[in-house]
Amino acid sequence: MSAVPDVMRCIDPEAAGGPEVLRVTRRPVPVAGPGEVLVRVAAAGVNRPDVMQRQGQYPPPPGAPSILGLEIAGTIVAVGPDTDGAIEGQPVCALIAGGGYAEYVAVPFGQCLPVPAALSMVEAAAIPETLFTVWTNLFERGYASEGDAVLVHGGTSGIGTMAILLGKLFGLTVIVTAGSAAKCAAARDLGAAHAIDYRSEDFVERVKDITAGRGVAVVLDMVGGDYVPRNLKCLAEDGRHVSIAVQRGAEATVPLFEIMRRRLTLTGSTLRARDAEFKAMVADELARHVWPQVEAGALKPVIDRTFPLADAAEAHRRMEGGDHIGKIVLTIGD
Repeated sequence: MSAVPDVMRCIDPEAAGGPEVLRVTRRPVPVAGPGEVLVRVAAAGVNRPDVMQRQGQYPPPPGAPSILGLEIAGTIVAVGPDTDGAIEGQPVCALIAGGGYAEYVAVPFGQCLPVPAALSMVEAAAIPETLFTVWTNLFERGYASEGDAVLVHGGTSGIGTMAILLGKLFGLTVIVTAGSAAKCAAARDLGAAHAIDYRSEDFVERVKDITAGRGVAVVLDMVGGDYVPRNLKCLAEDGRHVSIAVQRGAEATVPLFEIMRRRLTLTGSTLRARDAEFKAMVADELARHVWPQVEAGALKPVIDRTFPLADAAEAHRRMEGGDHIGKIVLTIGD
């Protein structure tokens, strides 16, 4: 293995602001602690929480690096205490609490998954955040199972495209919303059973028509606010509403008697602040239930565009513009 330098390039804004605050700076290379590995980063996924952190709306959890970035792919170049040195040289991707927009990052080894030959490093970097999120929320909290119809908002986002792809693999009927006819067509091309243009159609009425009045088993919602009571109208009896973001507001007024009468469940989660033990548990589940499909080439993320680390500001502008379909990725190393 090549020697690890003392200093690395990274994106670590000194103050909140617009995309222009994302400039390459230099910071000390982190040291892998107990149970951790040091990864030389090849690529890092760009996600909505990165944008919110840059804006000052989503500070990193205690102990997490201030450097942006929640998912990476790269090569293990060093290990911490109590970690088997034989894994040095392995290509991995990982979900992290921060630090991905950098040449090196220290990661709990339990949060790593091997990068198979079927994936490029760019593709591998685009998987962890959306895969962990969709798996834990749609399948575990939402109990989606084969034969279920589900409604997913933001159908061409990273989360939305992953939900479509996983839904295909596990026998779900995935209904999505998107903001244009072109995005709806892209979602259907990926495997969505139905795509609703929320700018020109009432998604509540369309879901009712699509399901012959029965409703869906699960709504995966990243919108929040006034969407929540509308989402509840889309649920079948005993349906589950899973909140994962609040882009239109963190508060909602809901019809309690309807929730009681139809036995609806409202739940949700955030992933970033969960501890390493939980994330390692999810990684183990994914390794057993999903990763064989990845290794076989049956599950690949949708890549919208890549940008070099120095153009992180442009990557954020692309995300904020809302025209992307799939994942935006920063290329960093080899």
